[in-house]
Amino acid sequence: MSGHSKFANIKHKKEKNDAAKGKIFTRIGRELAVAVKEGGADPDNNSKLRDVIAKAKANNMPNDTIDRSIKKAAGEGGDVNYVVATYEGYGPNGTAIIVETLTDNKNRTAANVRNAFTKGQGNIGTQGCVSFMFDKKGQIIIDKEECELELDDLMMMALEAGAEDISEEEDSFEILTDPADFSAVREYLEKEGVAMVSAEVTMIPQTYTTLTSEEDIKNMNRILDLLDEEDDVQNVYHNWDE
Repeated sequence: MSGHSKFANIKHKKEKNDAAKGKIFTRIGRELAVAVKEGGADPDNNSKLRDVIAKAKANNMPNDTIDRSIKKAAGEGGDVNYVVATYEGYGPNGTAIIVETLTDNKNRTAANVRNAFTKGQGNIGTQGCVSFMFDKKGQIIIDKEECELELDDLMMMALEAGAEDISEEEDSFEILTDPADFSAVREYLEKEGVAMVSAEVTMIPQTYTTLTSEEDIKNMNRILDLLDEEDDVQNVYHNWDE
C-alpha cells in the first residue's frame, strides 16, 4: 500500500510483503507481463521492463522466477491479457483513495473494489474525483544506513541524472523525478552503486487528511486491508495521515 512517502511506511510495506511473498510476486508477475507485451522481452530495449525487474529484485523475487515470467509473457503462455483499470473514491471523513488494478476481468475487479469501499463505509466516485489531489512522480527512497554519500553529494548526483528534488528525513533520503525521467534517474543511481529501498512511479498527495475517530480509523484500515487482499489490485494511494 502506498500512502505517506515515509521510510517507515516503506519498510512496513516490505515487511508485510515478506509475509506474503506469493501475493507480491503475483502482482509483479503481472507487471512483467504487461511490460513485455508493451515493449518486448529484451530489457536492454525496454525501459519499463528494466524498472519492473528492478522492483522485483528489490522485493527479493528470485532471478529464475523473473526469467520465467518474462519468457511466459513472450511465449505461448502469455495469452492472458491484463488491462489497467483505475478506481477513485472516498474513505472515512473524505479521505481520497486511488486504486490501480491489472485485471483480466474488469467486472470482477470492479465488484471487489466497490465491496472493499462499501465495507469500510466509503464509496467509489467518478474518474478524476480525487486524482487532482495527487501529483504523479517518480519516487526513490534510500536508506541512510545503506548509503555512504552525504546529502550534498547525493543531491548533485541525482540532479545531474535528471531528478527534480531531493529531501532528507531522519533515516532516509527521498528523490523525486518527473515520471518521464524516472527510469533514467533510477538507472544512473543503480550504476553508481546507490542502494534503493524503493523505486517506483507513484501518486503523492498534495495535502493529507487526519482521522481522529476510532471508528473512522477502523473503517479506513478495513478498506485498505480488503484492497490489499485483492489479487487484481496493484497499488493503492491515499492521503490519510497515518
